[in-house]
Amino acid sequence: MVSKDEKTNVQVLKDLIKKFVKERDWEKFHHPKELATCLSIEASELLEVFLWKDKEPLEETKKNEKIMSKIREELADVFICALNLANRLDLDVSEIVEEKLKIAKEKYPVELARGNAKKYTELKEK
Repeated sequence: MVSKDEKTNVQVLKDLIKKFVKERDWEKFHHPKELATCLSIEASELLEVFLWKDKEPLEETKKNEKIMSKIREELADVFICALNLANRLDLDVSEIVEEKLKIAKEKYPVELARGNAKKYTELKEK
């Protein structure tokens, strides 16, 4: 089965969000500061799904319809806020993600970072 992710590019999602916001005349409320605040709050709401819960095996989480429903809802809010912020600042999401991954590749070379959760400042040459 082909997922929607495989068929939908980022610009389509950005355009859907832009249309949604414009139809409601919300642009005036969407200063980058407000959208960054919104993004932080929505990310915290996603994190709240896991608050005070033990780490369960990934497959168990995926089978839990109640938890997965809440995760989908909150993760969607995170993406909507992030893409809305990108819209307001005229940022090319694909470009900035690729740029960040290039920087991360330099900070976390495979030979030092594979299987290692340490921050790049703590990685040592073998």
